[in-house]
Amino acid sequence: MPPDNAATVAAGAPVQFPQNGPTTGVITRRGSGTSPEFVLPNIGTYRVAFSVSVTEAGQLVICLDSGSGMAELAYTVYGRATGTDQIAGEALITTTVAKSALELRNPAGNTPALTITPLAGGTHPAVASIVIQQLG
Repeated sequence: MPPDNAATVAAGAPVQFPQNGPTTGVITRRGSGTSPEFVLPNIGTYRVAFSVSVTEAGQLVICLDSGSGMAELAYTVYGRATGTDQIAGEALITTTVAKSALELRNPAGNTPALTITPLAGGTHPAVASIVIQQLG
């Protein structure tokens, strides 16, 4: 997390995932290896699960770009009203175009910016994680 991830995520901005975990190489990053956009190579259904430690109440939403720009998927908004723990969610995303892109964002219009918690619960950096699995 910070300094690897921006300390705050503005409304409409994507959460950064600065490090890659295990991968089969099928789902890749758009552009550079640390882009916040993940390319879904095939038409089909994908399971997306995420968790991000933030300091304040807030929301996160999954966005999909099928060639017309990133669009927030309203049925994937997850959030919490109070507390200082993680915002976590899981959703099924169906693509209709090969090489669609996906990212996780602080929804447009939300205030304030989300503060990524660098040392959630201890002295070690806490991770923001996203798992994307193609189901069919």
